[in-house]
Amino acid sequence: MSSQVRLRLLPSSRCLFDDSIQLKVAGLRSRQVVTMRARSTDEKGVVFSSAATYRADGDGEIHLDRDPSLSGSYTGVEPMGLLWSMKVDTLHKRFQKTKSMNPHVVKFSVHEGEEEGKGRTLAEQTNERLLIGDGVSRIPVKEGNIRGVLFTPPGPGPFPAVLDLYTFGGGLSEKRASLLANRGFVALTVPLYGHDDMARQITEIHLDYFEEAIKFLRKHDKVGSKGVGVISLSKSGDLALSVASYLSGVAATVWINGCSANTIFPIYYKKSQLLPPLLFDMSKIVLHKSGASIIKYGVHDPQAEENKATQVPVEKAKGRFLFVASEDDLNWDSKTYMDMMAKRLTHHGKDNFECVSYPGAGHYLEPPYGPYCPSAFHGVVGRVVLWGGEPRPHAAAEVHMWVKIQEFFRANLSCDAAHTAAKL
Repeated sequence: MSSQVRLRLLPSSRCLFDDSIQLKVAGLRSRQVVTMRARSTDEKGVVFSSAATYRADGDGEIHLDRDPSLSGSYTGVEPMGLLWSMKVDTLHKRFQKTKSMNPHVVKFSVHEGEEEGKGRTLAEQTNERLLIGDGVSRIPVKEGNIRGVLFTPPGPGPFPAVLDLYTFGGGLSEKRASLLANRGFVALTVPLYGHDDMARQITEIHLDYFEEAIKFLRKHDKVGSKGVGVISLSKSGDLALSVASYLSGVAATVWINGCSANTIFPIYYKKSQLLPPLLFDMSKIVLHKSGASIIKYGVHDPQAEENKATQVPVEKAKGRFLFVASEDDLNWDSKTYMDMMAKRLTHHGKDNFECVSYPGAGHYLEPPYGPYCPSAFHGVVGRVVLWGGEPRPHAAAEVHMWVKIQEFFRANLSCDAAHTAAKL
């Protein structure tokens, strides 16, 4: 390692997962060509890496927010490109970061030459990207039927509250809820099944479970919003629609890349069925040359006469909606479903919604700066699927979406200090 070359991470080498940083290299020769590399290991022990070639300026410096990558995992000026372009050597692996107490640790390094970081190491720095910030509390919840984890910001509040339906089965993810708590929200993340002492499999969904979670949030002494927010992704998108449409106390709902109809399992409330499931035609699934499947074409048409009963009556919702759709989603026809819901709400005289769509983005829209995932095993359909999208526009969509979600919740989950004090 060269004692002259310095790699700096600004403002600090320790930051939150969804924070951007500046990478700057100094001490190189004038116009020297080097390769910059990022490397990280996820919770499953899978190694992700990226590499990009840069040319120093006349002073021997490289600034990633100013200088373009000439080749490698991406090209052009991409200040966070080394993070979102990281990938594995084998196909169909998704970056796993679900436990909030484990930071995302990335080693950045500078190497001689253009051989994807195989030259002599000139400098290196470790970036510790935290999912849970200073002062945020993490409390496992096992109350009544609720199984999950509650995150609260530091201080007495009052804070707006969000119910995070991050995962659909297969356990619990804490990432999004912990990041929301860092930004000033009380956030409860709950699984549907497969976690702790919950059933390993299900055949039907009962909204009573989510009603219990909403009531739990609303009575928390730090919560100042009279109604809660709900955030979802994929299958949990149509579940969030049902929660917002049939249950009270939901003021704002974020739907990300889901369906406009209830899918896979029937929905019940107070032991009565509300919605039958929209099903799949497996013969319409397309097999890609990579070995992964494109499943969006296998979903039955929710507008067909025989399927109309599966459509969620979103016009019943009292709160507001933020619909987020990726235009290159290969898991659901998300943009079409979003347009269906906008048309339905407008038909019923409702204007309680906003629509945002992203060209070039794929299905798995998450908080920003994690590695882009083109394909992975899908637990519900039991096969490897393509998520769609291209790395650069997908990464840009995640940055924009994450800010938009926070603005939406802040605007629609008004906090009342008197409301909080009354519960104390």
